[in-house]
Amino acid sequence: MSFTANWSYPTAVRFGAGRISEIADACKSLGISKPLLVTDRGLASMDITTRTLSLMKEGGLAADLFADVDPNPNEKNVDAGLAFIRDGGFDGVIAFGGGSGLDLAKTLAFMVGQTRPVWDFEDIGDWWTRADADKILPIIAVPTTAGTGSEVGRASVITNSETHEKKIIFHPKMLPAIVICDPELTVGMPKFITAGTGLDAFAHCVEAYSSPHYHPMSQGIALEGMRLVKEYLPRAYENGADLEARANMMSAAAMGATAFQKGLGAIHAISHPVGAMYHTHHGTTNAVCMPAVLQFNKPVIADRFSAVAAYLGLEGGFEGFCDFVDRLNASFSIPVSLTELGVENPDMDRLVAGALADPSTGGNPVEMTPENTRKLIEQCL
Repeated sequence: MSFTANWSYPTAVRFGAGRISEIADACKSLGISKPLLVTDRGLASMDITTRTLSLMKEGGLAADLFADVDPNPNEKNVDAGLAFIRDGGFDGVIAFGGGSGLDLAKTLAFMVGQTRPVWDFEDIGDWWTRADADKILPIIAVPTTAGTGSEVGRASVITNSETHEKKIIFHPKMLPAIVICDPELTVGMPKFITAGTGLDAFAHCVEAYSSPHYHPMSQGIALEGMRLVKEYLPRAYENGADLEARANMMSAAAMGATAFQKGLGAIHAISHPVGAMYHTHHGTTNAVCMPAVLQFNKPVIADRFSAVAAYLGLEGGFEGFCDFVDRLNASFSIPVSLTELGVENPDMDRLVAGALADPSTGGNPVEMTPENTRKLIEQCL
C-alpha cells in the first residue's frame, strides 16, 4: 500500500514521507514570502527544524523562527509572539511541532490583526464573530508528533496563567490552509512522547465516538482511527523507525481531531483543568482518565462499544474494549491514577468547577453534574 496521497478533507493535506521538501512551494501557493516558523523550545535546534528553515530560505523565502512556547502555551507566549510577528512584518505562519507549537502558532496567526484580547475569542457561542477575519494570516501546519491533530483543527488551547484555566480559542479561519504530514519528521520521537501523543489521538476517537451528537462522518472516522491506533501505536512505540507505523499514526491523529467535530467529553473535561493546574502531559492525562470515564458512561455507550470491540477484533463486548484499554495503557507504562501521574493534594473544588466549565462537557453522553463529576475525578485519582 502506498502511503502517499493528496487530501482535501478537512483541508488540503500533503501526506507522505519526504514531503517537507514542498514547504517553500506551499508558502508560495498561499502568497507567503516572509514566513515565521513557530515551534517549541525543545524542537528549535533540532535537525528537522533547521532543515525546514533551510528549505524555505533555499526557496527564496525570508523565513525566521520563534520558539518561546511553553508546554502549555499561555497568554504570555501569545504576547511575545505577537510582538515578534509585528516587529518582523511576517505575512504567514508555519505551525511546526506538537500540540503546543501548533496551538500557539495558529493563535498568533489569528490574533496578529485583532484589537481585542485573546480571551474575547473563547469558544463560547458566536464570540468568534468578533474577529476581523480579513486580518488573519495564512497558516501552514507541519505536525512532528502524532497525537493532538491540531493541524486539522479550527481552535487552539491556550492556558490563562493567572487563573490556571485552559481556554479554547476558536475561529473557522484558524484551520490551516495547507498541512504537510511527513511521517519522517516523527521518527525521532522518544517512546514516552510516542505513547502519550498516540493515546491522545485514541482519546479523541473514543470521545468522538461516544458523543451523542449526530455526525455520521465523524463517527466513521473515529472508528477507523481507533483501529489504526490499536494496530500501529505498539509498532511505532517499539520501533520508532517503522515508517508504516508512523504514517498510520499521523493519519490517526488527524482523524481523531477531524472526528471530534462531533464532540469530546469527560476525559478532556477533566484533563484540561488537571493539565492547567498541575502541568501534566495532556495525552498521558487523557489515558489515565479514560478507564474511569468509560465506566462512568457505560449506561449509554455499552452497546455502541460492543460494536467497536467487534470491529477491532476484541472479544467481550464493552468490557472487552475496557480490558483492551487497560492493557494498552499498561504496555506503555502509563500511570494508573492521577496521583501516580503527580497530582497530589488536589484542589477538588477547583477541579470540579473547571471540568464543568470546560466546553467538552457538552459532548459527554452522560450529563455531568457537580456530584457525579466529583466522584469521577476521585476515581481517576
